[in-house]
Amino acid sequence: MNAGRAGQGSAVADFDITVLIRSEHDAFRRAFTEIEQLTDKQELTTRWRELSDQLEVHAAGEEQVFYPELLHEVDDSEGDTEHAVKDHNEIRETTRKVDDHEVGSDAWWEAFREAREATVDHLGEEESDVLPPFQEEVSEDKRGELGMAWMKFLEDHESAKGLSRDEPDPKEYVEEHTG
Repeated sequence: MNAGRAGQGSAVADFDITVLIRSEHDAFRRAFTEIEQLTDKQELTTRWRELSDQLEVHAAGEEQVFYPELLHEVDDSEGDTEHAVKDHNEIRETTRKVDDHEVGSDAWWEAFREAREATVDHLGEEESDVLPPFQEEVSEDKRGELGMAWMKFLEDHESAKGLSRDEPDPKEYVEEHTG
């Protein structure tokens, strides 16, 4: 670990991209649980919009910062990457379905639970299948650099500002980032 070297702090401890991603995953799980406890329509609207935007920023950030590096650094990661991009698209689709319904209606809650399930399933898969090999194969310094790039991406796209919410084709995404 770099912390013991003269003149070097441990940016990795604070900015390891895998730690930052896991932290956001935990925050998403909490946000879904907290929203399920709400009854006020205005608060539901506000909290859902915040979470929906955060999910998009997270997915787009992974697609721009994390997954290209996974493909470059971890052997045989094409399948996991393609699957993750498919999951991101499913999350985008399910969040749009929530927005298609009157906030707080039975249909809204049904769509909300579908979005939650798609999201939580993806988070678990990423944490068990994608992040561990990335941590094993990618140096702490590189993970720290990526974490700083991740934080910059989040700052630049707060509230999903400037993001298209387009759904990339998973196969084309992998081809584009491996070829």
